[in-house]
Amino acid sequence: MTTATTPAYGPLTGVRVVELAGIGPGPFAAMLLADLGADVVRVDRPGGPGLAIDPAYDVTNRNKRSVVVDLKSPDGPDRVLDLAAHADILVEGYRPGVAERLGVGPEACHARNPRLVYGRMTGWGQDGPLAQRAGHDIAYIAPTGTLGMIGRPDQPPAVPANLLGDYAGGSLYLVVGVLAALHHARATGTGQVVDAAIVDGTAHLATMIHGMLAAGGWQDRRGANLLDGGCPYYGTYETADGGHMAVGALEPRFYTEFLALLGIQGQATARKDVTRWGELREQVAARFKTRTRDEWTAVFEGSDACVAPVLSLREAPHHPHLAARGTFTDHGGITQPAPAPRFSATPTSVRTGPALPGADTAEVARDWDVPGLFPSSRHPQ
Repeated sequence: MTTATTPAYGPLTGVRVVELAGIGPGPFAAMLLADLGADVVRVDRPGGPGLAIDPAYDVTNRNKRSVVVDLKSPDGPDRVLDLAAHADILVEGYRPGVAERLGVGPEACHARNPRLVYGRMTGWGQDGPLAQRAGHDIAYIAPTGTLGMIGRPDQPPAVPANLLGDYAGGSLYLVVGVLAALHHARATGTGQVVDAAIVDGTAHLATMIHGMLAAGGWQDRRGANLLDGGCPYYGTYETADGGHMAVGALEPRFYTEFLALLGIQGQATARKDVTRWGELREQVAARFKTRTRDEWTAVFEGSDACVAPVLSLREAPHHPHLAARGTFTDHGGITQPAPAPRFSATPTSVRTGPALPGADTAEVARDWDVPGLFPSSRHPQ
């Protein structure tokens, strides 16, 4: 619980979270909770998780603290259960049944702490024919219909990194779920299990598109619709120097301003005439090829034409608007996105760099009153 001496780091100050270490969406979800002020203790395994980068650069572990527990050791499960007894939320990303076999499943945790919100992050979910199968982002989003929407119609679907499945359909839905369940737990005294599946969240992201599909306003194929690159005034175009500009001039007045600044005449009525979209696309592409990305950026500067330069990851922090807002921050020599969203009364920040495995055992044992975090031979003097 929050006390008068507890520093306020954000709206979740005073909320305690146990994260059972994994990769991908689970750590990102726990980072978001930590960014919002929660006291997140990451339980790392000896040797670290697979696919891990150097822990010193894994910024998804910022604003957290770490302890190392071997769940396969005789006292491992009890040490995690001791943490769970003092926590509000626990997050794990094992395949279904693994946490139970390790002795830290929902039943064992709720026996120690009935108010605990137990968040489960998987690709396929806790049940269903594929629940026990391995997978990664791309395989999870493929059956949902969302991957098939992305890309050119004459090429295979484009790969959206692991942003769409892992983080949008996975992490963000887990965070919404555990915070909603925390609200319920505080109102009723009863915790519950939150089953956050990437397939569910990713499918849910396309809710509006499904409505358009049912209404006949969306064709069930790539590159044929208003928002999937099929529309010539909603897409990307190459510039003279090999850069790209993004165009999203959907509304009539934005479209008119876009045509004027681009220098195209006689295409005002092509906006709603799908039969002229091919011709319009060719003209737009040809015009963008006549100048560099920076030159076009200057042309559209200060306009409502809804055109922006496509920047790389290293370029993004230097964009004037993002720099002015502090969208990116530097901490410990690493440039990284700042916490989001923003709060007027409970501001957030990057407080600490990536938690190094096991570095915070003594602090957590003291602050959470869990002396059992230390194996019997390592109790602090």
